Amino acid sequence: MSGLGKGLIVKRCLTFATGLVECLCFAGAVFGWASLVFVLKTEGYFSSLCVNTTGVNATQVLDCSGQDEQFSLVFTIASFMNNFLTLPNGFLFDRFGTTVARLLGTCLYTLGSLMLAFSTAAFSNLLFPAISLLAVGGILFLITNMQVGNLFGARRSTIITLYNGAFDSSSALFLVIKLLQEAGVSLRASFLFLCACSVLHLLRTFFLLPRKHIPYPLPDEYTYGMTCGKSKTLSLEQTKDYGNAPKTIEETLLNTDDPVKQEKSFRECLMSRLFVLHLLWLSVMQLRHYLFIGTLNPMLQRLTEGEPSLVSQYINAFAITQLCGVLCAPWNGLIFDRHKGKPRAAGESEQEADLRASILSLFLTALQCVLFSVCAATPYLPLQYLTFILQVLNRSFLYGGNAAFLSVAFPSCHFGKLYGLVMALSAVFSVLQYPFFALVNGPLGGDPLYVNVGLALLSLLAFIHPLSVLLHCRSVASQRAISASS
Repeated sequence: MSGLGKGLIVKRCLTFATGLVECLCFAGAVFGWASLVFVLKTEGYFSSLCVNTTGVNATQVLDCSGQDEQFSLVFTIASFMNNFLTLPNGFLFDRFGTTVARLLGTCLYTLGSLMLAFSTAAFSNLLFPAISLLAVGGILFLITNMQVGNLFGARRSTIITLYNGAFDSSSALFLVIKLLQEAGVSLRASFLFLCACSVLHLLRTFFLLPRKHIPYPLPDEYTYGMTCGKSKTLSLEQTKDYGNAPKTIEETLLNTDDPVKQEKSFRECLMSRLFVLHLLWLSVMQLRHYLFIGTLNPMLQRLTEGEPSLVSQYINAFAITQLCGVLCAPWNGLIFDRHKGKPRAAGESEQEADLRASILSLFLTALQCVLFSVCAATPYLPLQYLTFILQVLNRSFLYGGNAAFLSVAFPSCHFGKLYGLVMALSAVFSVLQYPFFALVNGPLGGDPLYVNVGLALLSLLAFIHPLSVLLHCRSVASQRAISASS
């Protein structure tokens, strides 16, 4: 960015910083569900589902498994909507651009906050639409912010993963609401404040983001947002024309090693082995995370023998570790970008180099998930601190790596559709969390050990993807060597 005007550099840095704050404070709040559930239980939501039962020595105990199951169902539906509606949201973003997508996201987020603000124990069912609206509105904030990486060239993957890490860390928002409630601030006041913050989203939409899209590669002196003079912002059609325009001398020199080849169609991307195995990689690990978050409260109730202060202590610890997602995610981006600026092998294209660099990230993410699953399956309370650390590390690598891999493995013109589709299909797989929860509460008598062990074994399937990418890269390299020698 050394050749840019000072004002343009400041604007781009401001766009990056405000996008980071938006993702960090709002976008992924729904994944702090465990903290909000603790508050909702004290407020009496779904308390009518708790029944008195006869325990050991004919003592009367309060069985709230029905209440836990209902809270789990709220989160299952919200997490499904968060992922499944990413597909139409991706098409909406590709077709109508940033402004339309963000206006929709802001409206959904505001409506969800209003519903939560005016919900009560008597109207507990308002949680179903409210949490789902928060989830869908939040993912639209993330989708429209990830394009900001295009403004920073060589650090594109790092910024994409950083925003995904901030999305993970925003789950700590519900911890803040929990702490405020304990300090005497009502839920209604907290969520009305979130509604008021929609003004900030609107200001950012009109002044710090383009009406359509941020192109990649970026044209010289590219500007965006409302300006006093004539804007050089490109429309979607102009962006396509720019991508097809003759290359400058500088671009030609930078890409002399890149073979000229036709871009894959959307169908070819969809049917490729890389996409199918990437979908399996994401789905297996996402199910593990969703089930962990959805069942964290009852698991801690069991391990602490129902001691409220101890449950609150571990819930707070879990929520605080979520803040570290924004610190963990950039390391994954640096793994993706570590080869930038270094000479490539003879005949190797930039996409092939990017794909080769992704192997380490995919492998480390799968390894983290296995370690996290093993710790979660161990019924030892102090070990859960380590489980929380591994969970946030793995989750930040998972979602940042997902977006970064799709951006390097497939043509950028299909990114919105492929990202939406992979999230939607993985959402279908994640619905299994509810029958798993019902299995734990029913036949397994509240003991999640067997389900956790099964999920730990299932997470081993995630290693297939990095192995497949490694074989693909070696195959491409072999073909290139054969072509060079003939």
